[in-house]
Amino acid sequence: MTAFSADSPGAAAKGNYIERGRYLVKIAGCNDCHTAGYAQSAGQVAEKDWLLGDQLGWRGPWGTTYPSNLRLALSKMSEADWIKTAQTVKLRPPMPWFALRDMDKEDVRAIYRFVRHLGPAGAPAPAYVPPNQAPAGPHIQFPGPPPK
Repeated sequence: MTAFSADSPGAAAKGNYIERGRYLVKIAGCNDCHTAGYAQSAGQVAEKDWLLGDQLGWRGPWGTTYPSNLRLALSKMSEADWIKTAQTVKLRPPMPWFALRDMDKEDVRAIYRFVRHLGPAGAPAPAYVPPNQAPAGPHIQFPGPPPK
């Protein structure tokens, strides 16, 4: 298998960024949270429905977070803004922001181009709910920190 190289002639024109982004979204776990039903169906969700966010909340000591609609979020960002965000953002659990931060710049670029290739669709995810408030909809409850 030929290694992906952003510097190879015509990489973007040949769709290598799109293919690489598709691959990364699948193996990096992006779909597991940001695509409703993806993990539960062992990845059997049509690509047209990927990365639309989810109404399922993740509740813990940090409050309740929801997987954002990446297709809407990235449609409002330039590629340079996305790369900077990916390299510097710190998010609430369970988002593994540190894995995104540690990605190679060209992989982050490939994800951006793939998500933009999918196009904006869907609705925004529900808003963050602070720890002292109960979420209105379905959620997964994480336990508190272990006793000291």
